[in-house]
Amino acid sequence: MSQPLQIVIALFPGVTHLDFTGPHQILRRLPGAKVTVASLHGGEIEADGLIFARLPKLSDVEACDVLLVPGGFGATGAMANRDLIAEIRRLADGARYVTSVCTGSLVLGAAGLLKGKRAACHWAWRDQLALFGAIPDLSRVARDGRYITGGGVTAGIDFALTVVAELAGDEMAQSIQLAVEYAPDPPFNAGRPETAPEAVLRRVSEIYGKGMEARRAAAKRAAEAL
Repeated sequence: MSQPLQIVIALFPGVTHLDFTGPHQILRRLPGAKVTVASLHGGEIEADGLIFARLPKLSDVEACDVLLVPGGFGATGAMANRDLIAEIRRLADGARYVTSVCTGSLVLGAAGLLKGKRAACHWAWRDQLALFGAIPDLSRVARDGRYITGGGVTAGIDFALTVVAELAGDEMAQSIQLAVEYAPDPPFNAGRPETAPEAVLRRVSEIYGKGMEARRAAAKRAAEAL
């Protein structure tokens, strides 16, 4: 009997839950896949007011085929957590694919995994990838060798379908897409800064701008620590 495909999603405090629950919904439907959601200390993680419990420790995961690091405002702290970064490096070392959603790519960058690689990220943080020697990519899903990275939050579903297609072919990815009825038809064309109305872009940019200098400084410190 063949071994299941091991997919590990690494959580940290302050993670955005849709960054990983979206991909989890898709990846769990991949035949032969075992999806493990783990964190540095195990136990509970709060994400946007939801509690995810009974998580194993990352150190208890021997190895994986696919490593996924989601993002969120907690990515700033995750980049500075040397124990977490060490576990991500360890798991990435033996993985077939190293992946992320949203600002999870910054955490991969802090682990020294994206030097010279094209990578996607949430638009408000994308420029910080360059601090780690990565090449910021505007794509919703970016692929560079064994590295597959998704843009902000909802891009995680597109990202996961891309990963499924890579692992099991287009027909399987399309079958899962149909099963979850993923047929986006948003009421507004405001999902990217290039298409959002100017007033909306200004408002959201101001919200994200609060504390951004401190977050950028933290990313710079993480890059200098490599």
